[in-house]
Amino acid sequence: MEKRVVCIGQALVDCITRGKEPWRERVYRARSISLNTGGDALNEASLLAKMGIPVSLVCGLGEDVAGNLVYQTALERGIDVSHVSRLSKLATPIANLTVHPDGSRESCNSEATMLTGYIPDPSVVHGASVVSLASLFRAPLDQKETVIHLAREAKKAGAILCADTKIPTFRQLTPQDISEILPLIDYLFPNENEAALFTGRQDYMEMAEALHAMGIRTAIVKAGKDGCYACSDTERFHMPALPVKAIDSTGAGDSFVAGFIAGLLEQKNLWECCEKGTKCAAECVGHAGAV
Repeated sequence: MEKRVVCIGQALVDCITRGKEPWRERVYRARSISLNTGGDALNEASLLAKMGIPVSLVCGLGEDVAGNLVYQTALERGIDVSHVSRLSKLATPIANLTVHPDGSRESCNSEATMLTGYIPDPSVVHGASVVSLASLFRAPLDQKETVIHLAREAKKAGAILCADTKIPTFRQLTPQDISEILPLIDYLFPNENEAALFTGRQDYMEMAEALHAMGIRTAIVKAGKDGCYACSDTERFHMPALPVKAIDSTGAGDSFVAGFIAGLLEQKNLWECCEKGTKCAAECVGHAGAV
């Protein structure tokens, strides 16, 4: 049986400004301003497709210019778009990103990211080997019943359940709100800021341990240049990041998750999956854009 991944979450357009500096009163200059497709679900799906892994994208898009760009990009990358919903009532989200010289970034999102009225059908997970809740705590994965139904359906279908988290913006869903399905999550991938928010801890390994204690089977905290920290029932370790000149960190966490999932499909162990994710993240930050 063909191994397939289903990536559920956000797909959007990033407006990325690099090298912003003041020039005149209320006037700024930038080294570059570009439009790029992004969003956790699309980023993960794009890299998985590039690695030759069959992958389906599950997201909501508007019938607008940004939606056309996202949809066409997914098609061109060989991603299955049969579960992409194009709805006239939606505005495709556009994120405003500012990338600093060290590769770090700031983002600004609008209410369009709420995707009001879009709820994915839980049946989209049928036949998947791995289901990735790629934007947990952001729409459409910021509504309790939606998350619970998808998680339960994924496990009923026998899939490995992964979840990449986001800091909530317009809707405030927390891990405690979905505590009943946390034990269904096989792998959780918060970054250091998200893990700090969810746990109240400052030490990266303590964050991973606290998330594992909530019931999550394996917690992996992505800590950027400090690598990643993993905690499960049987393993607890830190893996350093690879030395690389960072140009743009956009999409690095999504690349880590995609590499990790590829490792799962290759039946690699936890260390080897983290190693593959780390390599994909290092490749990502060495280039501009999310993929």
